[in-house]
Amino acid sequence: MIITLLTDFGDFYQGVMKGVILKINPKAVVVDISHSVEPQNVLQGAFLLYNAYRFFPNAVHIAVVDPGVGGKRRALAFECRNHIFIAPDNGIAYPSAKEDGIERVWIIDEGKTSKITGVLSNTFHGRDVFAPAGAYASIGLLKEVAEPYYGDFVKLELFDYIVEGNFIKCRVVFIDRFGNAVTNLKAEEIKGKYIVFEGIKIPIVRCYEEVEKGEPLALIGSFGTLELSVREGSFAEEFGVFSGDLIELKQI
Repeated sequence: MIITLLTDFGDFYQGVMKGVILKINPKAVVVDISHSVEPQNVLQGAFLLYNAYRFFPNAVHIAVVDPGVGGKRRALAFECRNHIFIAPDNGIAYPSAKEDGIERVWIIDEGKTSKITGVLSNTFHGRDVFAPAGAYASIGLLKEVAEPYYGDFVKLELFDYIVEGNFIKCRVVFIDRFGNAVTNLKAEEIKGKYIVFEGIKIPIVRCYEEVEKGEPLALIGSFGTLELSVREGSFAEEFGVFSGDLIELKQI
């Protein structure tokens, strides 16, 4: 069984999670989606998970971007048609689970998972809660550390943009390492030939080489959403754009 990991942990912590997983399921194939989600950026984590999970066959996905760690937020497992999602109840797994088709929701018993690690840290539930739950799910024994949950849970909306005629309000959900500003505006909303951003007319192109080096451009990237870029440059740096920004555009 494949188990994927997506966190904002950076270095070290995900390695410990893998150790916990492999103690429970030595045959697990553990794949890192990313550990470079911006700290506490649940929306970005949800977006990256949503754009990755379907490329895995029947996997368990552990997603931990958890500003509420140690607090009252629940730890949940979404059992869906093809995948299982293990995550804090802050919406990070909801868009993916909803798309895959939620069949059952479980609440993870932190007391039971922490018996496996021998500790329940107030700051590292990735190790003490989510990794054990994901490992048990991968061997068909989620019921050993969780019970069915019938209450409400956080429903995060990824595509909360507004389109009114030629005017668009959308969100920058991810700045990649090249400085491209990835938005949550779906490709089907693009009707024009140019995007106007802060008074600058930017051509909508198919690929980067359609503009000169250093020129801004807009295109539909691999996420299937609008991206704002600078050829061989950084749109984010040049235009002062950050992940999470709500931006206003006009298409003409």
